[in-house]
Amino acid sequence: MSFEKKLNLLEKIVKDLENGELSLEDSLKNFEKGIKLTRECHAQLNEAEQKVKVLLSIDAEGNVKTEDFQSKD
Repeated sequence: MSFEKKLNLLEKIVKDLENGELSLEDSLKNFEKGIKLTRECHAQLNEAEQKVKVLLSIDAEGNVKTEDFQSKD
């Protein structure tokens, strides 16, 4: 499942939980599913962050100079 689909599903789960009309059992199932989706989305974001490169400059020959993105956590 794509990141965007997971995020949309997570948003729906949050709305359903906030609505307060689900049974306790259904609320717990949705909460567990939401936690799982959150972890998967977080992992995908971390993976994407590792792939991002920062453009530094372009040299005289037109070659792009980059460096790996470093998070400022």
